[in-house]
Amino acid sequence: MKIFRYDKNKHFPIRELSIAMGNFDGLHLGHKSVIELARHKSQAGQFGVLTFDPHPREFFFPEAQSFRLMSNITKQLTLKNLNLDVLLEVPFTKDISLLEPTEFIKKILSEYFKINHIVIGEDFKFGYKRSGDAKLLKKLGPSFGIMVTIAPLIKSNISDISSTAVREALKNGNPQKASEMLGEWYSIIGTVIEGDKRGRTLGFPTINLDLSGLHLPKFGVYSAITKILTGRHQGSYPAAVSIGERPTYGKNKPNLEAHLLNFSENVYGEQVSVSLIAFQRPEITYSSSEELIQQMKKDCAIAMKLYEDSACRE
Repeated sequence: MKIFRYDKNKHFPIRELSIAMGNFDGLHLGHKSVIELARHKSQAGQFGVLTFDPHPREFFFPEAQSFRLMSNITKQLTLKNLNLDVLLEVPFTKDISLLEPTEFIKKILSEYFKINHIVIGEDFKFGYKRSGDAKLLKKLGPSFGIMVTIAPLIKSNISDISSTAVREALKNGNPQKASEMLGEWYSIIGTVIEGDKRGRTLGFPTINLDLSGLHLPKFGVYSAITKILTGRHQGSYPAAVSIGERPTYGKNKPNLEAHLLNFSENVYGEQVSVSLIAFQRPEITYSSSEELIQQMKKDCAIAMKLYEDSACRE
């Protein structure tokens, strides 16, 4: 997958692309259906995804609580696994935000990227003050040489599928419901950073991930599968994962700590993916380290039992 970032001062080398366009936060089943439709419509040509970075919501409300289900790097890695030919990223700047829908179609989609087919979800909005919608793009597209397909919204047995619904499921400590909408376990991907190393002194060494900029799942302990993606210890490992502020030791910046079962190697700086399988319990403030250790033993036993269930394996 080749990645191109919109830059009006640089030439874009590809013609006649079939593109799925959207923000695609979380890449749930609805998003994936839009992408697959773009693949189908590409025929003999290349196909890919056009998305925005930063997310428009981040641009307009920079001080708001973090809402993203995945970082831009995580999105890139997930899209790469969908075997795209290209990923087109449009920096969402003030200039882009002020483009009227017709200007956006003309300058970005037609003149710069030279797209000949676009697939969008029926709820997609674009242009100044979100004044453009799917019907308008379908109406105006052909005059710029762009055919437009509107993909219907996808529903599951449990609810409408949307990024908002996935966030709500995670907020409620229900990763299973989130996974039904995503088509896979919800995963947090990042680089292992140094923590306070308290877990090692307690006999439960952990790998730590920064959650800055991400929607925070319900605080507590989860059963998880952790994949080490780089380095010499690559592989999948069962894990007990704590997400939260570690209240036993005061109020701390929220982070993710994963204790990989039967694993104690140094993986600082490596890239890992932590998939949340089941919520075990909320955060608890303990009166002593000994009490915390006993609870952690129980957490690990639950995580191992779930991992041994074949339904949790890929």
